[in-house]
Amino acid sequence: MHDHSIPVRVYYEDTDAAGIVYHANYLRFAERGRTEMLRAAGFEHAAILHDTGIAFTVITMDIKFKQPAKLDELLTVLTRMVSVGGASMEMAQEIRRGETLLIDIKCKIACIDKRGKAARLPEAVRVLFKS
Repeated sequence: MHDHSIPVRVYYEDTDAAGIVYHANYLRFAERGRTEMLRAAGFEHAAILHDTGIAFTVITMDIKFKQPAKLDELLTVLTRMVSVGGASMEMAQEIRRGETLLIDIKCKIACIDKRGKAARLPEAVRVLFKS
């Protein structure tokens, strides 16, 4: 399962006193994966906001914590587009240590304008990820 992957090293700042990744930091790793997937497809958040006035926001997220990651481990964040609608996208993500699945994430991302109101996905983004 993946359309895009990035490596993420676990740093001291990512962990609790026991050297285990603090649960909220997996959200940061996943955000990096989604952002880099868009960047690899030719879309940067800042440029989209500047050019279209559109930003992305997470509206739902389902996370299954299967195993913990630890200090200094090298992880891989895998991101896959599941579906693209008029104003939202659904993505599936996995965070792995080698072949071992640590975290399984399903999320829905919506488009909003500068006032925070729902907006349509930019056409170029919708076309690319629907194909």
